[in-house]
Amino acid sequence: MTNVVPIVSKLYCCSSETVFVVRRRPNVVNGGGFVVSECGSQRVVFRVDGCGVHGTKGELLLRDANGDALLLMRRKRGMVEAVSIYKNWKGYSLEYEGLQNLVFSLKEPNSCLVKNNGIQISTEPRVDSKKSRDFEISGYFPAKNCSIVDSRGNIVAQVGVNKEVEKLMASKDLYHVVVKPGIDQAFVFGVIAILDYIYGESTRC
Repeated sequence: MTNVVPIVSKLYCCSSETVFVVRRRPNVVNGGGFVVSECGSQRVVFRVDGCGVHGTKGELLLRDANGDALLLMRRKRGMVEAVSIYKNWKGYSLEYEGLQNLVFSLKEPNSCLVKNNGIQISTEPRVDSKKSRDFEISGYFPAKNCSIVDSRGNIVAQVGVNKEVEKLMASKDLYHVVVKPGIDQAFVFGVIAILDYIYGESTRC
């Protein structure tokens, strides 16, 4: 039986492994961001609006196939962050009537003094209360060779470029994401949207 891990909603947890295609949009088109489609059917599942859409730096929006807002990702700013060893992001699910519910936090190292210099993610409520984090990023996102790994070291989602696609495209505007069974797909692409922004790609303005 598949272990379901709903973070945004159990509606986005599939019982089987799913392969998605991500196509980035340049900033001159709809303010940047990217479109997520199922690999086989080419059906659009999610869209991510870059900060150029509403002109707010450090703010991203994940939408479903109908264009309804699902997840708001916002980077915490101010003097506290300027002296902190981490840059902090918050992910909020968007409820009816505009209510925001915190579902995850992402910590991006802001200093070389951070041990195990990696990006860490904690969920609300915590998936594993015994660990300091629930997930972390392994690998290097700009090379499209990275994974989201849980606190037990299991890969829950993997970012990569299909070899056939790589031969056809010199850029990384098209890449694949494999999400394991039971994992919240909306959460995965919310994290990927933040990684895209951190490394100055399509969501950044």
